[in-house]
Amino acid sequence: MPGLSLRDPQSHLRRLSVHVWLAAALLLCASPALPQTSSPDAVGVAARQSPGTVNGSIVDDSGAAVAGATITLSQDDVAPARDVRSQADGQFSLSNVPPGPFRLTVSAAGFADRTVEGAVTAGDISNLAPIRLTLAVGTVVVDVAPTRFELAEQQIKDQEQQRLLGFCPNFFVTYDPNAVPLTAGQKFELSWKSHVDPVRFGVVAIVAGVQQARNDFSGFGQGIEGYARRYGAAYANIMTQSLIVQVLMPSLFKQDPRYFYKGTGSTRGRIAYAISRAVIKKGDNGHWQPNYSGILGSLASGAISNFYYPSEDRRGVRLTLENAAIGIVGAAGGYLAQELLFDKWTSRARKSKGGSTKPPTP
Repeated sequence: MPGLSLRDPQSHLRRLSVHVWLAAALLLCASPALPQTSSPDAVGVAARQSPGTVNGSIVDDSGAAVAGATITLSQDDVAPARDVRSQADGQFSLSNVPPGPFRLTVSAAGFADRTVEGAVTAGDISNLAPIRLTLAVGTVVVDVAPTRFELAEQQIKDQEQQRLLGFCPNFFVTYDPNAVPLTAGQKFELSWKSHVDPVRFGVVAIVAGVQQARNDFSGFGQGIEGYARRYGAAYANIMTQSLIVQVLMPSLFKQDPRYFYKGTGSTRGRIAYAISRAVIKKGDNGHWQPNYSGILGSLASGAISNFYYPSEDRRGVRLTLENAAIGIVGAAGGYLAQELLFDKWTSRARKSKGGSTKPPTP
């Protein structure tokens, strides 16, 4: 063939091979690029790394929700620790939690810390059982409120220190408008303390002396024997009236035998208040009521007092009514003096008024 030299066939073949490889390379370069597809293993890894959510609730030993508890989630070498607080219903939620094991540490004021472990699956929601907290023994504070009886006992102790002009007992007045009511035993205790006070014996001695000088109740006679009889009758009369008016009737009708000092308002208003307390009494329920204990008590004690005097000096119903009227009028006058004068002359009165002690809820 023209132009074809057969003298060096091997050289010809080498050149032909080079041309073939060059053509193949050009064809490969000119071909469009094929899209790359992920392998099944790569897809699995991505799915395993999808975050999850952890939900739960915090309760106490009784099952009640604990609000404001701090829940700290930690995952070793996976993600930094983070925390949330429980809501008013005790619920909490932690989102974007990397899959794998985790540890929750729960803390709340007054409770012992609690640690819970678990694991979250990629892309799933992990709903935990309620996490129960127990009270921390070292932080339990017991607030023991005094009972009504204990408060009344303290009031009695304060009132037994109240003395008019520093020596005359003035126990049956309270300067606390919210004074708790007394039990029947406490009413008797307060009345008994006033009757065994040395000053009371001295007052009765003066009354008997005046009666002796005026020859009242002449049936008693004169001399030491007559004086002793007058003294005994006067003391028995005062004690009977006090026990009936201050203890028996107030316990029966559930009324407070004490005078509740007002101390505020106009002078006219305070005068009206003081006088009206002779026929109005505060009940043990805290409400003002007709003074059944005072009025009926004065009638009962007036009737009994007849037996303390000689038969010729007894006037039956008349003496009873007179003694009852004297008792009511005397109470009004005494309350008026308490309101306008005795407050200034009674020791420890200022201390008693210092703070109001409200009664506890029954």
